[in-house]
Amino acid sequence: MATRKNSTDDPLAPVTLAVGQEDLLLDRAVQQVVAAARAADADTDVRDLTPDQLQPGTLAELTSPSLFAERKVVIVRNAQDLSADTVKDVKAYLGATVEEITLVLLHAGGAKGKGLLDAARKAGAREVACPKTTKPAERLSFVRAEFRTHGRSATPEACQALVDSIGSDLRELASAVSQLIADVEGTIDEAVVGRYYTGRAEASSFTVADRAVEGRAAEALEALRWSLSTGVPPVLITSALAQGVRAIGKLSSARGGRPADLARELGMPPWKIDRVRQQMRGWTPDGVAVALRAVAAADAGVKGGGDDPEYALEKAVVVVARAARAGR
Repeated sequence: MATRKNSTDDPLAPVTLAVGQEDLLLDRAVQQVVAAARAADADTDVRDLTPDQLQPGTLAELTSPSLFAERKVVIVRNAQDLSADTVKDVKAYLGATVEEITLVLLHAGGAKGKGLLDAARKAGAREVACPKTTKPAERLSFVRAEFRTHGRSATPEACQALVDSIGSDLRELASAVSQLIADVEGTIDEAVVGRYYTGRAEASSFTVADRAVEGRAAEALEALRWSLSTGVPPVLITSALAQGVRAIGKLSSARGGRPADLARELGMPPWKIDRVRQQMRGWTPDGVAVALRAVAAADAGVKGGGDDPEYALEKAVVVVARAARAGR
């Protein structure tokens, strides 16, 4: 989720700097500023500009004092792509901001355009972090935060099921949360998510992995074929398989204890400890090793090392499911 990185919490600060590459969070940072400006003045003039629209001199024209003292929001997208002359204009403005005008700079972060980024920070801009969510845990945190923001409760299993079902697109995750809280009263649990997104869940890479590590080969293969037919990238499936097998290996070699203690030791949420404990019945250390080798081979196959990615995945799923039943 977007997080502020300085002490000010005022969306009407003279300059807001939104840094990152997550489009939803960048848009929300902009929407927050615009909403605050229009709450203060319904006639606020909003100018939303791309680098090619912000030519040298344009910013000075947009921010020149008005006889009518109108409130204005000037949004500059992809600020890292501004020309050198326009960057000079922006830096000059940062040193002499105009009352009633809010400048919003959207910057991808990184080395490109770092001079402008540093200048905005030095000038005391309000900063909103909008990092790309690349890890499942980050998407899970996003979903939990969405429910909290709306003042609603959802079980950990429901949040995980939603991430497993929807995937990595934050816009779709946010939309799914909005739909659930609009349609469902009380606490949202895993069963509710299943009813709403059963088709998506069946196409989830994590569903393939769960059925495979549980030794349910036929169901895993069915989920795999559904996933591939609905466009789930094969690399996500091998990643989910690897995560599932590694979790079993980590838990089987860990000391016994309460889920909370094991969660801290292994870096898993407590609810996942309980799920993996159920899945690991029948697994042996040799089975884990065999399964990991099969998944690694499939991963290489889907990344160009084989002629038939679908066959590579099917083979891995069968080996994992067989390994899950080896100790039974």
